[in-house]
Amino acid sequence: MAIDVNRGAQSPVGPSAFSKPGAREARILSMGGGKGGVGKTFMTANLALALARMGLRVVAVDADLEGANLHTCLGVRTPRNSLADFVAQREDDLVKLLVPTHHPNLQIIAGTHANLAEAQPGHLRRVSLMRALRKLPADIVLLDLGAGSHAAVLDYFLVADDGLLVVQPEPTSVENAYTFLRAAFYRRLRLAMVGHDVRSLVSQAMDQRNERGIRTPFDLLREIELIDPLEGRRFAETMRRFRPRIIINEVRTAEDVKLGFAISSVCRKYFGIEVDYLGYVNFDEAARQSVAARTPIIESREGSDAAIYLQRIAKKLAGASNGGEPVMDTVDAST
Repeated sequence: MAIDVNRGAQSPVGPSAFSKPGAREARILSMGGGKGGVGKTFMTANLALALARMGLRVVAVDADLEGANLHTCLGVRTPRNSLADFVAQREDDLVKLLVPTHHPNLQIIAGTHANLAEAQPGHLRRVSLMRALRKLPADIVLLDLGAGSHAAVLDYFLVADDGLLVVQPEPTSVENAYTFLRAAFYRRLRLAMVGHDVRSLVSQAMDQRNERGIRTPFDLLREIELIDPLEGRRFAETMRRFRPRIIINEVRTAEDVKLGFAISSVCRKYFGIEVDYLGYVNFDEAARQSVAARTPIIESREGSDAAIYLQRIAKKLAGASNGGEPVMDTVDAST
């Protein structure tokens, strides 16, 4: 049994997507970031609330089982039951793990009380989890992922309909973002390839100092086409379908805003990956204050810069703005 890495279509999300007869499955958005402390949980909590305020039924899931604190950011007391119960197979029904918040349309599944010796589920349990998440009584399920490039984190990012990557305008965050995207991309390729020889080649390419001299996905594509043209076409299609979206957090200058475009350009040139620049959130001291107060900033300081930009991003995710225009065209690099 395998995770369908081609499930995510990266298309806009909105009320219209769920109002059609027969539309039953929740849409999954995953919030990742190669580095800890870049604001993934802050983003998840605020975007979840913003989407819920638009009338969408939202479930925010804390998949960072080693460092769960999404419930805290949403002002929910530490729940007794959590995703850890599903991981440990104490509970198979995710609906029983739903915890209400004091916000209409918004529920959470916490990540508290995990077994830190084996916090993340194995592959088969991850498959079951992703299937169960889609069956939740929700329009959108927003996953708050852990830091790093653990297989579970990558799989949650890849199987989502939209993989969102949070980056701060600092060298360590940018470097880790590239590492995360590279790891996610190669994992997606390895899972998508069928032939043993080709999968082995992808595994070799994951070593940046491999002896075959494969440095970029384009190098790998040429090697695969020599082995199996059919797999080469599958590779090219997988490259085309991998379209993560980035958010720059704690922006202070115009150069910080432009970082999103720079990352997109580098990914296109060196990785062959199209990355959408979804938007940015200004640095705002009120953001830190909201975390300390255990209240999303779009509730406590709705008129603040950070709250305004978060709601803009939520509208893009909900498909409520820009009429289907490319996401990058809506980012203003002049501020």
